[in-house]
Amino acid sequence: MSHNTFIHKLVRPSVRALAPLGVTPNQITTLRLVTGLAAALAFAQGGTVWPDIGAAIFVVSMLLDRADGELARQTGQSSVWGYRYDLFCDFVAGAATFVGIGWGLMPVLGPMALGLGVAAGTGMAALFWELNVFKLVSLKPYSLFGGRLEADPDDAMIFVPILVWCGASQPMLLAAAVITPLAAIGVAFAGFRARQG
Repeated sequence: MSHNTFIHKLVRPSVRALAPLGVTPNQITTLRLVTGLAAALAFAQGGTVWPDIGAAIFVVSMLLDRADGELARQTGQSSVWGYRYDLFCDFVAGAATFVGIGWGLMPVLGPMALGLGVAAGTGMAALFWELNVFKLVSLKPYSLFGGRLEADPDDAMIFVPILVWCGASQPMLLAAAVITPLAAIGVAFAGFRARQG
């Protein structure tokens, strides 16, 4: 994964300002977890206003997800424990997001919405685990605008709040409930084949 994506560049000036204040990367990671869970809870409220609030909190959580690593690199505070804590928080926040969206859509879609949220959250969690813990396959960042910007595959999560704000939570949840489990199965298969070959 890259440490030079658009979102990393976006948070870098704020992290530089935080660095002399004694804020630790693990404190930022904890705040990322809290905001990720707060976004999931807001999504779970459903209606018209709460999902928009959840989407805004989700963006803050996503920025914090990049800021903790930036702060660790800028201040020399990187550690194995901090890395694992960051992975755990990302894992929980990512899965909770889709479960929260599913819960919030239950008045519209019925119990199926929660099932879709659990499927999407489980698929997202499995993918995250396969890519970041087991390292079954290695994904490289992709270049945008002639190589001036990079994006990691997990930067695609920025579409979650955008789609919520556009009123497309239902199709997004359905797509995520299908795509993330299939992608997790595909990654597992690719990892298995790579180890066999």
